[in-house]
Amino acid sequence: MAEERVQRRLAAVLAADVAGYSRLMEQDEAGTLTALKARRKEVLEPLVARHQGHVFKLTGDGALVEFASAVNAVECAVALQQAMAAANEGLANDRRIVLRIGINLGDVMVEGGDLYGDGVNIAARLEGIAEPGAVLVSGTIFDYVRNKVRVELEDLGTRSLKNIGEPVRVYRISDTPRAPIANFKATTDKPSIVVLPFANMSSDPEQAYFADGLAEDLITDLSKVSGLLVIARNSSFAYKGRSIDIRSIASELGVRYVVEGSVRRASARVRINAQLIDATTGSHLWAERYDRDLADIFVVQDEVVGRIVSALAGTLPGARPLPRRGTTNLEAYDLFARGRWLVFQSLEATRAARPLLRKAIELDPGFAEAHAWLAVSYHFGWSHCGEPDENRTLARSAAREAMSLDPENADALILLGYMRAYEGELAEGVAEIERGLRINPNHATGWALIADLRVLEGRAAEAIDCARNSLRLDPHPPGTYYWLLGWAQYGLGRYQDAVDTLRHEHARGAGVRRILAAALAQLGRMTEAREEARSFLLEYPHFSAKQWGSGQPFRNEADRQHFIDGYIKAGLPE
Repeated sequence: MAEERVQRRLAAVLAADVAGYSRLMEQDEAGTLTALKARRKEVLEPLVARHQGHVFKLTGDGALVEFASAVNAVECAVALQQAMAAANEGLANDRRIVLRIGINLGDVMVEGGDLYGDGVNIAARLEGIAEPGAVLVSGTIFDYVRNKVRVELEDLGTRSLKNIGEPVRVYRISDTPRAPIANFKATTDKPSIVVLPFANMSSDPEQAYFADGLAEDLITDLSKVSGLLVIARNSSFAYKGRSIDIRSIASELGVRYVVEGSVRRASARVRINAQLIDATTGSHLWAERYDRDLADIFVVQDEVVGRIVSALAGTLPGARPLPRRGTTNLEAYDLFARGRWLVFQSLEATRAARPLLRKAIELDPGFAEAHAWLAVSYHFGWSHCGEPDENRTLARSAAREAMSLDPENADALILLGYMRAYEGELAEGVAEIERGLRINPNHATGWALIADLRVLEGRAAEAIDCARNSLRLDPHPPGTYYWLLGWAQYGLGRYQDAVDTLRHEHARGAGVRRILAAALAQLGRMTEAREEARSFLLEYPHFSAKQWGSGQPFRNEADRQHFIDGYIKAGLPE
């Protein structure tokens, strides 16, 4: 009996899916399904029919569409993204349905009503690396449509795609929306708040650590309140000692509510003034003065959080402040506040913090936050200041102790998760950071670190979202946040975006020049790339691209090679 011949044909395949579909379903499963069905009926199906295509497969959040013409496929994709953007107008950002689209022209196998083969797989891989709102096309599509469609096609270079044997030339349609790197304020519609540093009204200027500590504790406590976006300490403390109008601060940080106050500590008494302001109107929603014994400071902190949450009850239905998991030992708290205040100031300061934190632990061995910040101090010294590997071990030990005392200590979870990921336990490390972010969804550093790990997982599009979230929570961030955004953009093949990010005036970190050199090389800007590579080697003369790659826990070999290839192309030693 003759073997049945496989039917084949040349087809332009469009693959589309919904960015952030899992998050949408988690928030409102029924509403998301209803909205998605409506978009398919009112937007997708009419546009596909108009451009003479047909949908050959639907998935939970996506679709595969075949076209006989590459031109029709591209024109349909552009029209689809424009129509989806129009349909999203007026919707809250966390309710918008945004597509990622990939298109490829290739040989496909036909079985029943379905299509198979690399012609389909490449389209799906392109969709997987596209940013929300973007359309990526393969080189075969580009060859057919250039000069035939009224769109600009941006060359992203050659990419190795998962489970695809040969590298694929990738282009981005520039007429589709691009999220600018400065557009961090519009990422959420949650009620948003900043706690400004409390003014130190004590006669002793050295009591500033105590005032700062109260504000930082308030930030930490509010960060765990469900449904509230809280600006990180790093950005709120950027306004310390500055006389700036409340409305201007709120506008710069993209928040509606502002907490400000003052602290006067004298002997065994403490006086705290605090107020909650609606920056859109300038009105005071709540204000209170506390004049108490210093021993009552923990009760006062809980009262302040409770009163703020109550004042925001209209925009935070059902939210309740979480129970405090700290210490009731005032001396231990005082030492902890002094130590925490020092940790990120310099290597000398973080070293000075350690005996203070250890003494706090000696006074209260169950003080989880003191263990967590001791871990942060050791890790900071090891990772940023060149301290010996012994400090990495000490950081891990202190973080584990903090977690054993308080399994919901987000600082310890996130730090330990990041360390585990780089010790060969990528999946376990990611899971721990994700758990930490569920406990404290406003942990800007946690979002920055998971952006790093998402690239290693091969999920660079999600990494960009995570990095942008860290910048939304910390608009005046450490320079490493920009480095991590650039790292993610390079991982996705968004080389020009990576260049723009890594040339931001505040971009800092060992990887900035290295990734910048690779991105410039991928864009063919070799003179600039080699100049950045030379500057990088002045600081890191023993760098080897392959040796670097062997120490990175990439899940997919193609992703590892993508970075190594960029470094070598830029002129860095192999």
